[in-house]
Amino acid sequence: MKLWIAIGAASAMALAGAAKAEDLTVVSWGGAYTKSQVEAYHKPFTAETGKTIVSEDYNGGLAEIKAQVEAGNVKWDLVDVELSDAVRACDEGLAETIDKSILPAGADGTPAASDFIAGTNDVECAVPTIIWSTIYAYDSSKMSDGPKSIADFFDLEKFPGKRGLRKSPKANLEMALMADGVAADEVYDVLGTSEGVDRAFAKLDSIKSEVVWWEAGAQPPQLLADGEVAMTTAYNGRIFNAVAAEDKPFNIVWDGQVWDLDLWIIPKGAPNKQAALDFVAFSTATEQLAGQASWISYGPARKSSVDLIGDYATKPGLAMGPQMPTAPANFENALQNDFEFWADNQDELNERFNTWLAN
Repeated sequence: MKLWIAIGAASAMALAGAAKAEDLTVVSWGGAYTKSQVEAYHKPFTAETGKTIVSEDYNGGLAEIKAQVEAGNVKWDLVDVELSDAVRACDEGLAETIDKSILPAGADGTPAASDFIAGTNDVECAVPTIIWSTIYAYDSSKMSDGPKSIADFFDLEKFPGKRGLRKSPKANLEMALMADGVAADEVYDVLGTSEGVDRAFAKLDSIKSEVVWWEAGAQPPQLLADGEVAMTTAYNGRIFNAVAAEDKPFNIVWDGQVWDLDLWIIPKGAPNKQAALDFVAFSTATEQLAGQASWISYGPARKSSVDLIGDYATKPGLAMGPQMPTAPANFENALQNDFEFWADNQDELNERFNTWLAN
């Protein structure tokens, strides 16, 4: 379902009911995350350029992009993807190459090439926006002495109840190994062996009978709110939004978090490529990335944005800096998603995961 986003004179265009050639169709993950993009990117871009943005949601992956590209019927101009998918899209010719010289210098004058966090802006078909993490959370009103570690998530005896997990091997396998005693900096070495994969699935087996699977990012907070699970993995921004905007009594357990990047890619053959490039440059500027961090607890990919992060947009006095996955107190036992590992192994592990689910 399309959500029309426009301001001022552009609102009349939004009511037209169909995207015009100069409109941009921007695809993202929905919920609080898309709202943060609407407020920090879409509305200011529309105000500056007059271009209407058509916002659509998806559940991630490259299947829809690949189908559009292969059919020669590309309808999406810009898609927010995870890093492993950005690498694959580039390798498989599903995304346009982006000339990084279009990216503006940081607000402090730092060239864009030096301003993005090291290792985040290396994919030639993508430009990073935020750092986010998969964490797990619980309802403190129902669990006064709650879990503290990633091992606790897998301890059904000490913490009985259903567990929410994303219906994907990504992050689940890593968390399972950390819960089983593998050090964060050794996880991918272990997972790179058949024995390590078996070990991860064995740990998942220990809670499989109690798992409630989720696919869309909006589901975990709802599962907690409805009491359907005792604890659930989730995107950290979704839980923050439930706490800060909806006053939910949820606590995040940062131990064993798996952090990752999101980036913009332009599908190969996008109908409005130049406008999409303009939007990429605009939305990844220092001010826009800092602005997004005032709406959701995802860290800006630019270093020059950090000092500009203020309070929560709808709750003055709530400082957003400490809410970021990369805040020192939250980052003590964190694992960066290895995009090369997943780019190389995702198909095989997806097949293994789906077989495991069916059994």
